[in-house]
Order: sequence, then structure tokens, then C-alpha cells
Amino acid sequence: MDLLIRNSRLRGRDRPLDVGVEDGRIVAVGEKVTGGAQRELDAAGRLLTPGFVNIHLHLDKCLTGAWARVWQGAGAGSPSAIPAATKVKENFTEADIIDRATRALTSSVIAGTTAVRAFADVDTVGGLLSVKSLLKLREKFRDVLDLQIVAFPQEGILRDRGTEELLEKSMELGADVVGGIPWYENGPQSAARHTDKVFEIARKHGKAVHALIDDNSDPNSRNIEYFLQKAIGEGFRGRVAASHCRGGLDSPDEPYARRVVGLAREAGLTVVENSHVSLLMYGRADGHPVRRGVTRVREFMAGGVNVAVGQDDIDDPYYPFGRGDMLELAFMMCHAAHLGAPGELESSFDMVTYNPAKGMGLSGYGLDVGDRADLVLLDAADVHEALRLQPDRVAVVKGGRVVAETKSERQLHL
Repeated sequence: MDLLIRNSRLRGRDRPLDVGVEDGRIVAVGEKVTGGAQRELDAAGRLLTPGFVNIHLHLDKCLTGAWARVWQGAGAGSPSAIPAATKVKENFTEADIIDRATRALTSSVIAGTTAVRAFADVDTVGGLLSVKSLLKLREKFRDVLDLQIVAFPQEGILRDRGTEELLEKSMELGADVVGGIPWYENGPQSAARHTDKVFEIARKHGKAVHALIDDNSDPNSRNIEYFLQKAIGEGFRGRVAASHCRGGLDSPDEPYARRVVGLAREAGLTVVENSHVSLLMYGRADGHPVRRGVTRVREFMAGGVNVAVGQDDIDDPYYPFGRGDMLELAFMMCHAAHLGAPGELESSFDMVTYNPAKGMGLSGYGLDVGDRADLVLLDAADVHEALRLQPDRVAVVKGGRVVAETKSERQLHL
């Protein structure tokens, strides 16, 4: 074997187990796996899980520090921040994007992330610059990270003429997913046409769809319903994801919410909540009671809809923090969505592992024999302890190879 991890704790198992890896795959899981390996790690009872998955990250905008000036001139919430953010990317270069994104992905891998879905702006401001930059980055990180690239029409499709053709070219260049942002168009009819065009391009190129839906506080913003109807009607079940999902879902209209949850389940939708950004960005101008800005996470969960957590932003025009640490984001989701019961803690952990892996269509993800050996060893005994302590990622394994290690030493001198 290439790698043997001894005495590891696996979720749902009541005793330490050994995990053997060969040719990038898990080949043995048992109490005492026999045979040697080129490298052995003693987990010493620590928690071993599949690698963390970040299904939503604006990698081209990361580490610009632009929030400092955008937030001074924009109101509360992304609708007013987008025009200011547009000015930030006017000065982007390929070298600049690759440098910043390299630093963001490096910290992500060290924190245990083995797969990322990265959004690349495609518009008449930057053309194909972001897509081409991230394609080079995908090659650069191919041995330590799975990187999916979303061609994302940040400025709209109808309101930014020429973007539709750029989306087509992005697919031809090798982008993995067609993005969308229908709510940002000028009115419901344009939003519907935006959605139609997104699915048309995705169907033509055989790609999945990931849209930013109703990322506002307008109770009349209800684009998710048409988006889901389109996904079902066009045969995209299980190949659609939607981030934010606020708008009308952030209103007291319960019949509407129940209808959306039912459609989401039927469409096989992955709902992506970026709770850290939502908590900080939305409701800033509210008097009491202040909105939390988070979609109906618990209702989606109860309705059998796949819910995931994404990083979304790292020190960019929309958010001043972030480091690509998905365990940190699971911890924040617990607070944002009131997930505190034992089973709910496990669910929050699923939101940064199995759920986004499903949303990204990652094959062979897990800890069974035959699964890909994309793993993270945490300095914690179980999920509760991992969420509570936010411990070191002792080792990160990608394709059966240890690609990152963290060794911390703490001492108290009384």
C-alpha cells in the first residue's frame, strides 16, 4: 500500500479503524489492516473524514481587500455593492488573479479542503480574463485539489450585452459549470429570459448549472420558482445548485416557501447558504428586530433538500474575512441556522463534506473501500469536538498522497 492510517475515528463507527490506500483509492478499512505501506500515520484516535468541499467561492475577487472602500459607498446588501465591486475588477490582470487565488487555495488545502467550485466573472468588463486565469490555476493545483470553474455572468446577460457569447466561449475553453444571476436583471421578464439562456447554454454543452438566486431582501423577488420549474422541465434534476435563495423566501409567505421546498426536492437542487456573509451583510440597516439574512435552511433540510455551505468570499468587495476553512463555516452555520442538537451538528458537518460533494457531482467521495483517498485528519475525537475546538488539520490527503500537514504545540506554564 501507499499509505496506511492507523487508529482513526470514522463517523458512525464505535471503535478506531485502520484505513489503507493504494493508487489513490481506499483499499482497506478495518480494525487491524495487515501489510506494510510506504508511509504510515498513527491517527491516535483522531477523526478521519473525507476532505472538505467548498461549493461556492469567488476566487477571482479574493484577497483584494476591496470591502474597505466598497462598504463605505454602498448600502447594506449585495444589490448596492455590485456596481462598486465592478469597478474593482477593472484593474485585474492574469498575474494578479493567479497570485491572489493561489494564496487563497493554499490556505484552503491546508485547512483540509480537497475540492472547490470557483466562480469566474464573465462579462464585458473583464471578458474571459477570469476564466482563463482560473483554467491555469486548475492545472497548477491539479494534484492537490479538484477545481471546478463556473462561468458566472456577474453583470447579467441581458443588461450586459455580449455576455451570452462570452459564456459560450467559456464553455468551449473548458469551464465546468454555467452560472447565472437572474435576479440582477431589469425585471421579472428579463430574469426569466436570463434563466432560459443559462439552461440553453448548459444543455448545449452538457454542463450543470449553479445560479445565485434572489440575493436580496425584496419579497417580490421570486426567481427561484421559475428556475426550479425550468430545471425540472429541461431534465436537469440533480444537476442544479442555487446560492443565497432569499428574496421571497425571506418573507412570511409560508405557502410560497412550502411550494419552493417541494420543487427544490423534485429538482434535486443543492441549496448553498453562505451564512457568514449573510449574517454580516444583510440587516445592517435594520432597526430591531434585525434580520439574520439566512435562507430557510431548516425548512429545506426538513423537506429533504440537499443543503451545503460555501465560503463565497475571502477578503473581497463583499466580505472582509474568510480563509477557506470549511470547518469554521460549518461552525458559523450552526449559529446562523440554530443547529445545536447532536444530530444537527452532524448535519452541519455534512454541509461541508457529503452534501457539497453531491452538489458538485464528485464521484467516489467517501470513506468506503473503492472511494477516492481524499481525506482530512482532524485533531479531534468526533464531530462535536471538531466544531467546538476548530482543531488543527493534522494531515490532508489528496489522491492517496499527503499534501499538507499541520503540527502545533501549545504549553501552559503555571
